[in-house]
Amino acid sequence: MDTYESIQWIKERGLDEISQKYVNNIKNVFVPCLNVKDEKVLIIGDIGFEGRHISPILATSYYHAAQELRLNVKLVLQEVKPRGSVADLDVIQSLEGLEQGNIVVMCCSNKLGSIGSLGKSMRKYCAKKKLRFLSSMSLGDLTNEQLPDVISAIDISYKTIQMRQNEVKEKLDNANEIHVKTKAGTDLIIDITGMNSISADGDYGEDGGGGNMPAGEVYIPPKGKGVNGVVVVDGSSRSHACTSLIKDPMTLTIKEGSVVKIEGGKEAKLIEDTIEWASKKSKHPGSLRRIGEFGIGMNPNAKIIGSTLVDEKAIGTAHIGIGSNYWFGGTIYSIIHLDQIFKDPEIYLDGEKLVI
Repeated sequence: MDTYESIQWIKERGLDEISQKYVNNIKNVFVPCLNVKDEKVLIIGDIGFEGRHISPILATSYYHAAQELRLNVKLVLQEVKPRGSVADLDVIQSLEGLEQGNIVVMCCSNKLGSIGSLGKSMRKYCAKKKLRFLSSMSLGDLTNEQLPDVISAIDISYKTIQMRQNEVKEKLDNANEIHVKTKAGTDLIIDITGMNSISADGDYGEDGGGGNMPAGEVYIPPKGKGVNGVVVVDGSSRSHACTSLIKDPMTLTIKEGSVVKIEGGKEAKLIEDTIEWASKKSKHPGSLRRIGEFGIGMNPNAKIIGSTLVDEKAIGTAHIGIGSNYWFGGTIYSIIHLDQIFKDPEIYLDGEKLVI
């Protein structure tokens, strides 16, 4: 749907009034995060699900905020896109028509969808055209009532979080080993010798760059197969189907960089089912159980609500990612990346406790 159709759709369902409530919170993102001046802005959302309309509401909040900032803005809402589907033609044509150096904001209930002849990767397309971008995926895991939690995690002091995360990034980049423990039973050692961490801190003002919104994590790929120990997942768990809040803690046993045992209830079965599903489709089935990431949540306003996008940013949490990491400096190619979030970690870098 083009802008007019999208706004009419929003208004007919009584969602525009909700989107207007958060314009001031969202407006602050454009300057400190995207360093906006007078660029064109393309906002892509979808129509969501019954009672789960955070994607279209948030996209429309961005639209109204851009209007108040007197930016040239276009809003496109499409159907909800599952993994493996193609984005609507309106979306692909709008991306193709966006000139270099402009801005894309994506708020999706699930995925954006593939972008057809424009390329296999949206991230690479943005880099090629020097588009700055914000990405908020899998919002359909959340109900409308949880929108304030998402907005709260977005509406933070970016200058403060950037300073804190840069300190943590520097320490990770200069360390050789991470040892993380929790009272719940996590005891994991990760070799990070020579690896570089990423600070997703909302500083997305460089052409061709971008990242998640909400922001607020520092993450790093392990060195090769140097991950050993046990992780007790007691926060939330991402599977192919959804993000699940953990009711019964799930235990992952990891040897030489791969998950060799998954113990737990419903959430453990979802992970096993996801790996089985992926093995039938994967060119790299040997990578499906590999640990590709260790991440630290650093957003003071984020909390575990049942969406990986927000959960992994919550301060007082850490997470591991099962699967792909080639796109942030690792060597693992996989069609899955499943974040497993656990609470109250004690993190040691080369034996010295990391203070967040």
